[in-house]
Amino acid sequence: MKPADAPDALAALVEALRRLPGVGVKSAQRMAYHLLQHDRDGALRLSHALDHAVHGIRHCERCHTFTEQPVCVTCLDPARDTRLLCVVETPADQAAVERTGTYRGLYFVLMGRLSPLDGVGVQDIGLPELMARVREDEVREVIVATNFTAEGEITAHAVAEALRALDVRVTRLARGVPIGSELEYVDLGTIAHAFSERR
Repeated sequence: MKPADAPDALAALVEALRRLPGVGVKSAQRMAYHLLQHDRDGALRLSHALDHAVHGIRHCERCHTFTEQPVCVTCLDPARDTRLLCVVETPADQAAVERTGTYRGLYFVLMGRLSPLDGVGVQDIGLPELMARVREDEVREVIVATNFTAEGEITAHAVAEALRALDVRVTRLARGVPIGSELEYVDLGTIAHAFSERR
């Protein structure tokens, strides 16, 4: 919705801000007016940072998280335990697990979750690549750390079923993480406990 008599550039900025999760028309307008009226330097920094991120950040060739290099620093870290592989839905979930400081294995980021109603299947979330990674590496345990939402549970089941044919232990985070929650919003102590109590 274009504000009354707003210039086209302002309307375009409001529409762009509305693409952010949880941002409606009023919030987008408030942000746009604030940036243009009170913080033009901040607006330019935001524009530059977005441009740099969009053109400079890619997916890691091994785990699919965000990185500026072909392979991320976590995958290249020789101190990580290559026998452990934690499967998460998004890079934000991986970052949440990393902030706990309790997990020292490697990751595989699905870049989504199964959602049959939306037409998202196993090919769309990187399940074939996960299977290849487990076969190629010395993985002994796969920790399924998908979110405790309906889609996350379906995804966890599909991952576990797919890995059943391989000689690998598959565990799931403990139920300390509340049902319906997403890892990136769960407190770090709860995530750490869920890892230690995985089964």
